[in-house]
Amino acid sequence: RIGFFSREATAHLTQFVFYFALSAMLFRFASNLSLGELLDWNYMGAYLLATLTLYVSAALFTRFRGEPFETSVIEAQSSVIGNMGWMGLAMLPILLGPEAVGPVMLVLIVDLVFFGPLVVMLIVGHREGRVSLNLFRTLGLGLLKNPMVMSIVLGLAWAAMDWPVPLLLNRFMEILAGASTPGALFAIGASMAYVTAKTVRIPSVLSLNKLIL
Repeated sequence: RIGFFSREATAHLTQFVFYFALSAMLFRFASNLSLGELLDWNYMGAYLLATLTLYVSAALFTRFRGEPFETSVIEAQSSVIGNMGWMGLAMLPILLGPEAVGPVMLVLIVDLVFFGPLVVMLIVGHREGRVSLNLFRTLGLGLLKNPMVMSIVLGLAWAAMDWPVPLLLNRFMEILAGASTPGALFAIGASMAYVTAKTVRIPSVLSLNKLIL
């Protein structure tokens, strides 16, 4: 708040964690896992069904309170999506052990691939009165450009090939990934100095598209 760590510095730290440290952690976890042991479709289906039920319930409750459609969608999204990428994947393996990596990563995959695009589709579709093919194209490009998605996909592809991770690469990823937890905690804490209730608003369609890409 006193400006010792500026808003710009916070933004750059966030970029470092998002594009480098966290991506290294995701790739390292995924590439060192057995693909057969990781992919549990029953687990992913159960999580998706339970989360979607809560999502719809939260949206209906918000509408019952008389809030606009877009507000209800944002509240529904906030009710189900935790900070699984930044915090969950960084902290839970430390607290619960390495066996927590697989389930946490499956939750992250569902959040990124399903619930991330869902909120954009609902808001843009409500504003424009339709869901166009161009929106699906934008969402698809956004997923391809998301470093978290790409890190998981590349890591899983590596695991599927059953290639051993070279020791040098694994050590490099381990060192870089080690910065993700403290970096994320610091960036989240620092960003709170610049966030107030007045700055929270539902973004425009243009800003949503920029956010995706």
